[in-house]
Amino acid sequence: MIDLTPIFQALIALVAALITAFLIPYIKTKMTAEQQENLVQWVEFAVLAAEQLYGSNMGQEKKAYVLEFLKQQGYTVDAAQLEVLIEGAVKELLNSGEA
Repeated sequence: MIDLTPIFQALIALVAALITAFLIPYIKTKMTAEQQENLVQWVEFAVLAAEQLYGSNMGQEKKAYVLEFLKQQGYTVDAAQLEVLIEGAVKELLNSGEA
C-alpha cells in the first residue's frame, strides 16, 4: 500500500501558500478600495457642509472645517492625498452650480 500522506501534506502547504500569496492581498486591496470610496464620500459631504456653514471668501475656514471633520471621523490620510480629494470635491461642487 502506498502512503499518500506526504502528497496530501504538500498539497495543503501549496494551497496555503497560494492563499497567502494571492487571496489575502486581494482581500486587503478590496477593503482598502472600499475605505477609499468611503473617504471620498465623507470629503464630499464635508465640503458641502462647509459651503453651507461658511460664506464665500472663507476658503481657509472651510478647509479647516473639512480637515477637522475628517479627523473626527478617524481618517488619517497624508496631507497631499487629502488636498487632492478636497480640491476635487470643491471643483465638482463648483461645476454642479451649487456654490
